[in-house]
Amino acid sequence: MAGKHSEDAAPAEVLFERRGRLGVVTLNRPRAVNALTAGMASAMLDQLTLWADDDAVAAVLVRGAGDRGLCAGGDIVAIYRDMLDGGDATAAFWAEEYRLNLLISEYPKPYVAFMDGLVLGGGVGISAHGSVRIVTERTRMGMPETTIGFVPDVGGTLLLSRSPGETGTHAALTGAHLSGADALFLGLADHFVPSASLADLEVALESEPADTAVARFVEEAPGSVLAAQREWIDACYASDDAEEILQRLRAFGGENAAEAADAADTIEGKSPTAVKVALASLRRAKDLSLEEALEQEYRVGLRFLAGPDFREGIRAQVVDKDRDPHWQPASLAEVSRNDVESYFSPLGDRELKLSKERDNV
Repeated sequence: MAGKHSEDAAPAEVLFERRGRLGVVTLNRPRAVNALTAGMASAMLDQLTLWADDDAVAAVLVRGAGDRGLCAGGDIVAIYRDMLDGGDATAAFWAEEYRLNLLISEYPKPYVAFMDGLVLGGGVGISAHGSVRIVTERTRMGMPETTIGFVPDVGGTLLLSRSPGETGTHAALTGAHLSGADALFLGLADHFVPSASLADLEVALESEPADTAVARFVEEAPGSVLAAQREWIDACYASDDAEEILQRLRAFGGENAAEAADAADTIEGKSPTAVKVALASLRRAKDLSLEEALEQEYRVGLRFLAGPDFREGIRAQVVDKDRDPHWQPASLAEVSRNDVESYFSPLGDRELKLSKERDNV
């Protein structure tokens, strides 16, 4: 299980090993910035479940292979192919991934995540729900789903709904890349450690309590750009109506007028359906538990699988790379309140019930 393989065999996509009292999870798809596959999510769920009851393991560390990042999200090319084939593989992947996210949030031992480099989408799900979340000067985090005609998932709607003021709304609708300092401000991380210190911290975690080891390497984070912009963000995004948010961004004056206008331009380039459903998802998630938010995201996600924009967004950004998606509908005005509400209606026997599924394991 430590990733041994023959010369002819493909290397394992996720590696597990125990070093001293530390269980180490290494996402091992460096060429794809460790994008998550269904097999990786299942393997992590199984191994973390075993380590939770193993007295020889005092803490768990999750890290990414290579130097580009922890995880660039889910394998959206596989999702695209599954949509074209009309398959159920994506729904099964999400169900397993969301079970993993919930397990991480409830993990009975320190769950340390090295959020170095790119941490996007599904990468947020396997790190930001942990108990010891470490960012660096190299961190570039984000939930960029509206760019591909989708909405934040893996519990991202809950996390961003609880960020200070409306900063989480801004991050969700624009899909902005966030620095480590921004992640700390948003509540997506706990500590700032220089990337050059991660290797030494990893060694320390093998024999020291997690809190003691981490404390020796923590440094003060740089200032958060997002925190400095909170005044105009709160003023513009304090609405449940996406069109009103755009109007406020366009009309905002003063020294941050350019930033507000840029945010409006960015949002207007996203899928109108995704923008409106993402906004509604955040507003609904604020009073939910993580379990309830994941179940809501699953419901919404299956509806996006059946619609045109998710497929079109992946085509434009990842498959053909023409960066010219043709959204249906093409404008926010064409997405009605009833259209948005339909994404949250019950799925019947396709509903995801995480508690029930865990009880049956």
